[in-house]
Amino acid sequence: MKPAASAQGGILALSAATARDLLATKQELAVLPGDVPHGNILNFGEHGWLAIDPKGLIGERCFDYANLFCNPDHETARAPSRLARQIEVVADAAGLERKRLLRWVLAWAGLSAVWHIGNGAPPDTALVVAEIAAAQLYL
Repeated sequence: MKPAASAQGGILALSAATARDLLATKQELAVLPGDVPHGNILNFGEHGWLAIDPKGLIGERCFDYANLFCNPDHETARAPSRLARQIEVVADAAGLERKRLLRWVLAWAGLSAVWHIGNGAPPDTALVVAEIAAAQLYL
């Protein structure tokens, strides 16, 4: 992420700086699925909701929640009022600190944008989510 952030600047530089700070101050380490878009959480009836396609990462518990905010589709993810509302819902339901979750969303969205750029795909949704998260942080 650092080379892209240096080359692009702007929101990617802020995302990279936020990611570096979060990684330097890790909290609540846990085993993480590592890839939790909406399609990777399925209801298995009597077994409940389960994550599929796990990557088996170890990291801050808050990390996997951040991916939710760039999903389920471009229109939904880019709605400014949605992020503010969903941050509250997710933070309350998961017992996460709101500002830290917002910071993880900013970092994750920047990383997602870099992945898209590297794969030749448009990074628009991830960049907009990063901008919205940054704006929410500094309200």
